[in-house]
Amino acid sequence: MKIGILGTRGIPNHYGGFEQLAEKLSVALVQEGHSVVVYNSHKHPFKEKEWNGVAINHCYDAEHWMGTAGQFIYDLNCIRNAKKNAFDVILFLGYTSNSVWRKWFPKNAVIISNMDGLEWKRNKYSNPVQRFLKYAEKLAVKHSDYLIADSTVIQKYLSEKYKVVSRYIPYGADIVPVLATEYLAAYTITARNYFMLMARMEPENNIEMILEGFHNSNSDKRFIVVGNTDNRFGRSMLKRFGNDKRMQFVGAIYESTVVHALRSSCSMYFHGHSVGGTNPSLLEAMADKAPIAAHDNEFNRAVLNEDGYYFNSAADVQQLVESKYFDQSMIDNNLSKINSVYNWNVVGRQYDEFIRLCYKEKNIAKTI
Repeated sequence: MKIGILGTRGIPNHYGGFEQLAEKLSVALVQEGHSVVVYNSHKHPFKEKEWNGVAINHCYDAEHWMGTAGQFIYDLNCIRNAKKNAFDVILFLGYTSNSVWRKWFPKNAVIISNMDGLEWKRNKYSNPVQRFLKYAEKLAVKHSDYLIADSTVIQKYLSEKYKVVSRYIPYGADIVPVLATEYLAAYTITARNYFMLMARMEPENNIEMILEGFHNSNSDKRFIVVGNTDNRFGRSMLKRFGNDKRMQFVGAIYESTVVHALRSSCSMYFHGHSVGGTNPSLLEAMADKAPIAAHDNEFNRAVLNEDGYYFNSAADVQQLVESKYFDQSMIDNNLSKINSVYNWNVVGRQYDEFIRLCYKEKNIAKTI
């Protein structure tokens, strides 16, 4: 089949979760014999027309000068281009800025939408924006032929809210062997003698709760904070906790080998994400064999089950950093999940199977 993948900034991944999914999935689908086109922003650093057998269509993206509104222009440009390409299947990764263009969706293609997380729950959005996101979600459900949920929690939500069936297919993660010690020296830390978090500096990632809990503790370990602090919330975290000499704000790290090394050698990896589905950074921490403490919510519990520690407050965090916490069985169980469930080969096969099923089912319906 000819498959178009829309909704991301493009591949190879230079941004986040959906871009990583597009990268891994597009190659897997090509290997299954499909012709795959991924849509890239014209601002993406990769300028070629093909990557690992995947065709790349570059479309004008106005986000660099219009801000968030530019995403809508970019998605419209991608959709208009897709109408000319006679795709058998179009896979939308997310719905925020594309479902409003439903009237321009190609009529003869099977439309499959990955419904992302519950974006309207994010604290960073104002009430009007949250209302719009709920509306965009509703449009995506209504105007897609088939839906994918990357979390069993999202799947349940779609069933209860909209009375629709969706296919659960999670993200994957790579298990990367690393020699950590050479990378730790640059941060003046040693293996299993520091805590770590890595996240975008946003309130719903519970960064303040985590850092406050550590700040109040009597721990003599270090705390490595990975994330770009060049926004209002990030600067407020620096102002509040920057004088704690145990804390080290190292900014964003784009070298994946360094990130893997830091995660694989920490005493505990704190995962504060509270909104969304199966979070890629949580899976990566599991793949890196990190002991994990996660914010106590249904999304994180759906992935970790009993193989992690949970916190709901700064006091919980303080108790965790002051107590014994290394449990090898948790690490082993999480690694087993990566191998059997959250595995890119498994994920690729599930998408291929579902796409073929959707295409066959819709085309049978046309003949009836």
